Amino acid sequence: EFEDALKIAQELGFAEAEPSLDVDGHDTAHKLAILNSLAHGMEINLEDIHVEGIRNITPVDIEFAREFGYTIKLLAIGKVRENHVEARVHPTMIAKSNPLSYVDGSMNAIAIDADATGKTMLYGHGAGMMPTASAVLSDIADIARNLIANTTRRVPILGYPEDNIRKIPILPMSELHTRYYLRFEAQDHPGVLSRISGILGDNKISIKSVHQKGRQTNGKVPVVMITHMAKEEWVQTALAKISATDSVVGAPVVIRIEEDEQA
Repeated sequence: EFEDALKIAQELGFAEAEPSLDVDGHDTAHKLAILNSLAHGMEINLEDIHVEGIRNITPVDIEFAREFGYTIKLLAIGKVRENHVEARVHPTMIAKSNPLSYVDGSMNAIAIDADATGKTMLYGHGAGMMPTASAVLSDIADIARNLIANTTRRVPILGYPEDNIRKIPILPMSELHTRYYLRFEAQDHPGVLSRISGILGDNKISIKSVHQKGRQTNGKVPVVMITHMAKEEWVQTALAKISATDSVVGAPVVIRIEEDEQA
């Protein structure tokens, strides 16, 4: 369970004693804001980054992901979208063939897809006593070099001269197009599945596959749907309508799917 896993992570030094920044995705969002600035020469715009944490991920969803050939990871995703930059942090399903799916424990990774170099991945320890101490020591060494050289900045902090930093808008989350994993706790009544599917269809959401587990003792049946490409705005509208019916209990679980070629 989540609390047990968090306790182990804290004991190993992978999560802070006050873990909100880690498990709620905010520390990851801070890193994404800096990476966006380094990559695109844009102002750091933390407030517009969509952030979701991992508190609501359950063993049920992890098991479903495994059955479908996916792994769930907390990802920071940044992409150029014409005149905008896509910037979002949330639990994401990625294929087991994706190298990021093997990043575990204290390891962190950055996957880069550039025009000239193609795909590159940087991989290393991102938590723990010694990696943290190494990063602090590196900053101290930089300050010492600046003092010795009698300068305040040998290299621009964000990789670009300040005059070249510009405002680039972040793509609104409602404009995102991706695939979705949706899990409902459905009432075990006739017609429930067709009702849910109908609402999704009415909101332009095409279903790729449906999985329904056996009858549960509490009378609720987990229904899982994988969608084709859909717009975030459509999905959120449909889920609000489904939640307002008596066909499901509780809020649906939504996990976005990230693949090289979405279909």
